[in-house]
Amino acid sequence: MHISVVMTVIGPDRTGLVEAVARAVAGHGGNWLESRMCRLGGEFAGILRVEVPADKKTALLEALQKVPGLAVTVRSAETPISQAGARDTKLEIVGSDRPGIVREISAALARAGVNVEEFSSEVSSAPMSGETLFKASARLQLPQGCDAGALKRDLEKIAADLLVDVSFGET
Repeated sequence: MHISVVMTVIGPDRTGLVEAVARAVAGHGGNWLESRMCRLGGEFAGILRVEVPADKKTALLEALQKVPGLAVTVRSAETPISQAGARDTKLEIVGSDRPGIVREISAALARAGVNVEEFSSEVSSAPMSGETLFKASARLQLPQGCDAGALKRDLEKIAADLLVDVSFGET
């Protein structure tokens, strides 16, 4: 019997880390299903989902913990259950960086019962002014009964207060 596991991996970035994880997964009869990985502040960080024979899960974890400098957490993954009537939506945020942007936007989403399926953000230098620019994008799942119009108005009010632009709409 095969089981699905979700792993987080983090450690100092260096060449070959993804290959070391992939070798361990394959070496234990696993199949790499999906992942998100990146370099953040000199650290390698990733989350991945693999399918592995149930009797090899412990050995896989032990093999991954032997990769120098890599911290690994493994959890069994249940089959994703999609909410009946849920709608996928996309959110994009761009504006001058300042503390509290993610906190304010995520609080509005939580109040509306919205699930954040995927979120990425970065801070960079604005092309013309050189000011610090915050950019984020998210894939959201709105629950059945969520008033998308009211949520959009709430997000637009927060955006005006934070001096950022928000784009929100169905995918």
